[in-house]
Amino acid sequence: MTWVKPSFLWMMYRCGWGEKKDQETVLAIEVEREGFDWALGRACLSHYDPDEHGDREVWRRELKGAPARVQWDPERDLLLRALPYRSLQLGLAGEASRRYADEWTVSVTDVTPLAHEVRARVRSGDLAGAAALLPRERPYPAPGGTPGLGRVSRGACSNA
Repeated sequence: MTWVKPSFLWMMYRCGWGEKKDQETVLAIEVEREGFDWALGRACLSHYDPDEHGDREVWRRELKGAPARVQWDPERDLLLRALPYRSLQLGLAGEASRRYADEWTVSVTDVTPLAHEVRARVRSGDLAGAAALLPRERPYPAPGGTPGLGRVSRGACSNA
């Protein structure tokens, strides 16, 4: 499973600003919108939700057969504290993972130096300077049918 994490600060939380073991390199991967929307449209929630799925067994079958899965995790602030809204994580497997690697990827950029610079400014107390360095993220108008979107602020799903 390959996970796409469109939120820079959530990724910094996940990789510890590029300091966690085996997560020392932070990459920004630009993908085609068509591919991202294809995956969202074929995704299943990563966890059972009775409001989304009437039956746990139906959900298990859907999850097993889905090329993508959606997980909603708390968005993070500059101090990596959880915010009261969630950010999308999109897991890709099988066909979706292959398409991601072979068709949808437009560019790969090493943003490790940026992660370290933002971290350094946060640690020195220069939150305004750190915020000015963040990649621009804006609300992503996800296609209808995106799992779990009904109970999550659309503004929390962003792209860089």
